[in-house]
Amino acid sequence: MFRNLTLLCLSLLLLSACADGDTGKSDVSASTPSDAQIDVTPTPLPEPSEKVTDVAIDVAKDYHSLSNPEQVIVTHIALDLTVDFEQKVMRGTAALDYQKVDSTATVLVLDSKELSINKVTSGGQALAFTLQSGDSFLGSALEITLPADNARIVIDYSTSPQASGVQWLTPVQTAGGKQPFLFTQAQATHARSFIPLQDSPQVRVTYEAIIRTPKELLAVMSASNDPKTERDGVYEFKMPQAVPSYLIALAVGDLEFKAMGERTGVYAEPSILDSAAAEFEDTESMLIATEEAYGPYSWDRYDLLILPPSFPFGGMENPRLSFITPTVIAGDKSLVSLIAHELAHSWSGNAVTNATWRDLWLNEGFTTYLTYRIMEDIYGTDRFNMEAVLGYQDLEEDLNTLDANDQILAIDLRGRDPDDVFSNIPYEKGALFLREIEQKIGRDNFDAFLKNYFKEFAFQSITTDQFIDHLNETLLVEYADKLDIARIKQWIFEAGLPSDVSVPESDAFSLVDMARTKWLAGELAANKIQTSGWTVHQWLYFLNNMPEIMSEEKMTALDSQFDLTNSKNNEIAHSWLLMSVKNWYAPALPRLHDYLTSIGRNKLVKPLYRELSKTEQGKALGRKAFEQAKPGYHPLTVKANEGFVE
Repeated sequence: MFRNLTLLCLSLLLLSACADGDTGKSDVSASTPSDAQIDVTPTPLPEPSEKVTDVAIDVAKDYHSLSNPEQVIVTHIALDLTVDFEQKVMRGTAALDYQKVDSTATVLVLDSKELSINKVTSGGQALAFTLQSGDSFLGSALEITLPADNARIVIDYSTSPQASGVQWLTPVQTAGGKQPFLFTQAQATHARSFIPLQDSPQVRVTYEAIIRTPKELLAVMSASNDPKTERDGVYEFKMPQAVPSYLIALAVGDLEFKAMGERTGVYAEPSILDSAAAEFEDTESMLIATEEAYGPYSWDRYDLLILPPSFPFGGMENPRLSFITPTVIAGDKSLVSLIAHELAHSWSGNAVTNATWRDLWLNEGFTTYLTYRIMEDIYGTDRFNMEAVLGYQDLEEDLNTLDANDQILAIDLRGRDPDDVFSNIPYEKGALFLREIEQKIGRDNFDAFLKNYFKEFAFQSITTDQFIDHLNETLLVEYADKLDIARIKQWIFEAGLPSDVSVPESDAFSLVDMARTKWLAGELAANKIQTSGWTVHQWLYFLNNMPEIMSEEKMTALDSQFDLTNSKNNEIAHSWLLMSVKNWYAPALPRLHDYLTSIGRNKLVKPLYRELSKTEQGKALGRKAFEQAKPGYHPLTVKANEGFVE
């Protein structure tokens, strides 16, 4: 199944490394429907890291890591870090256990980014090391001469205040306003900005950590969290399952815990704890439903951490503890598909992982497909259909704007920032591809395939080509009369969508279409539109399908009747504010400024900045909001939007 000897050696070592963990049982937004998706498509960097040539891509190579796991592979990391809010750094040690793939190897190469390396030791003896010059997004290679007779090294280091994977918030930037807050965001290649390690999804490690903080704060990680832990400033964690580096995550703040079920709960600042627990109380039901369909949950607990509103994504699927934006707390569970998405990652992504960022669709396409299935199981077919239609419209928008290469599932990212991979393509196109297979062979048959797939590749990182090999050995044999390898490769390796794609439909939107059409034609007054039973999905469909150009009279009529400018639902507010920018609807502009300066979720703010940048008056408004919000934005949000306000 493996495509070369190097990858085979890696896989055998990785399986050995996780054997002592709890791996006997298998594991958004829209990145989600969380943010289908993850909502960072950064502006282009001025200089690519390496020149892209016509040379065929090596599908087993991670072009976004400087490390050398094909020679020496790290298997375990033990962190001992002190969190310094005053200096905005973490300092301490990372002890790395490793195994030699090549018995003659004498150097371990790690990824790092803006780290200060003080010393490297093994068994108390200093080791020679070299920190190479940095790259714009790959960082610097840390080359360490290995000892002759030890398989553990200890790196004494500190992070930079500008670490791309760490955000430091002042008290005024939090919900409580009294204590500072720290959180990390490692995907795609930002773990190297706070840990020296082999920052590639091909390399899976177990890890443990001691985190030292101010005593009044609580630390949590994507590892074993004890809801009853004493708040004493020293917190210990263990992750017994081997995970890729992008899933190592830490948060520190004024946090409290509230249980939602036997295996589920929520961490949040005190002021939003109860509302978050009420909003996401169906998490346990989602967990049970997913287990019944796709096999046991492998990660012990599944808890949520509600972050401050500057979090750049809808959610991040950090194992055991998903990081969640507060922008989905709507009061009516209308946006909880995000939770279903991040939960589904426990099977697709966290357990079966993309081997490189070219293969992201193996994480996100599968997870988006599972998200729709979970939502259908918990909330019914009508909601499933509505969300599928909205997801397809998001996909259409990206297909209309992205370059052909960026419309390919197995995207060529050589020489580019791996954050460029995040769009609706790996999410919604990937899910649509899987839905077609389901429709051709039948849902029960496809569910059986998925359950076996998650079991067979549990705690492995695989490539697109390995997945195709697996299809060739399973579904393409069992259903040779229904599936076609040429069409499968068209889905994966070609731009756009294949012909005759089954487009999602929803009867619930037909009444919305009728009302919008009559209102636009002047046949129905705004106060006569029957919206009392509308879901948030119908509202989004109503607004998102309005004409690009609207008269001030029409905008005023909608706003007067439905108070859209003051909507408390962040998704509805986003759609309305985007309409307001396109039509320069002045009454909504103060709310637009407040919106841009109060949240940092890229799915919501980036389209607004992009639209504002199209006119001089819009750019002036965007620049003012960006400069005010920038100190509280995550580095990824800054990177994604600064080009629109220059």
